[in-house]
Amino acid sequence: MSDHFFAKDSGTGGGGIRETDAAGKYLDTGAVRVVLGTAAVNYTGLVHFLAETFPGKIVLSIDASEGMVAIRGWKEVTNISAVDVAKRFEDSGMSAIVYTDIKRDGTLMGPNIEGIERLSKSVKIPVIASGGVSGIEDIEALLNITNPDLEGVIVGKAIYSGAVDLREAIALAKGN
Repeated sequence: MSDHFFAKDSGTGGGGIRETDAAGKYLDTGAVRVVLGTAAVNYTGLVHFLAETFPGKIVLSIDASEGMVAIRGWKEVTNISAVDVAKRFEDSGMSAIVYTDIKRDGTLMGPNIEGIERLSKSVKIPVIASGGVSGIEDIEALLNITNPDLEGVIVGKAIYSGAVDLREAIALAKGN
């Protein structure tokens, strides 16, 4: 069970991971990784420190609208590109980046293949695609991105609605 437990920075200004002790507490209680979002923009030094202190245990969550980073629970879109934020942490020991296109998340309109491909080709950090998956063909499209370092895909609403069969998606991913 602990292999699937992640702690996430809520990004809402309350309850987010903003200190080393909080990250350590989550990892000590069984989280495999700690996911940081808004902190990557507002507390860059902390994120670098956490990635160095807990190598392979910190995931950067980048939520974006039209390629620009959104923070504080998607309430504020910055003038900083997702690629620029990712590059800040290129050599920090970050284990992965969860990239969510917030205009597609929960819409079943397909993932932002171009944005995911751009990010995955811009950094050496593995990317986890999130937002918009509508069917198995979207997972196939993600698997067909040329030269990616794509670690995974988050599929939510498409599973709940029955548009994606989880077993089929896992088999497809394992086949590639």
